[in-house]
Amino acid sequence: MGTWGMGHFDSDTAADFAGRLDDTPPAEREAVVKEALAVTAGTRAGEYLDADDGVVAVAAAALLAAQRPGGTPVDSAYAPDEPVPPLAPELRELAVRALDRVVADASELLELWADVGEGEEWSAGVRSLRAALAAGGQEAG
Repeated sequence: MGTWGMGHFDSDTAADFAGRLDDTPPAEREAVVKEALAVTAGTRAGEYLDADDGVVAVAAAALLAAQRPGGTPVDSAYAPDEPVPPLAPELRELAVRALDRVVADASELLELWADVGEGEEWSAGVRSLRAALAAGGQEAG
């Protein structure tokens, strides 16, 4: 899995996503975040969700949640080095759907965490991130 911790950027796949964001012109970074969320959110219930898609969706959701008023900053050496421009608040609904899919049945990422006995703790972190995104209304962003 190339994972060294439960942080949202504590895997090779999430670090690669951060690098992709850094390499993307600032005006196009929101589209990269949206694509990451849409791939996972668009995976139908019961359809197998690839772990890499789930990892990237969680990382993208963490960047979005960090921009909420009072949001927890993404504090990882593997997160994007370049600033992420303000992301559209409308992406939060897409992020919530993506996170719901990541912790649903037929999620390889959930299975991998369960296989190492960390499924409940990891899922709790994802649910906390989801709650931060689902809380409150749509602020201007």
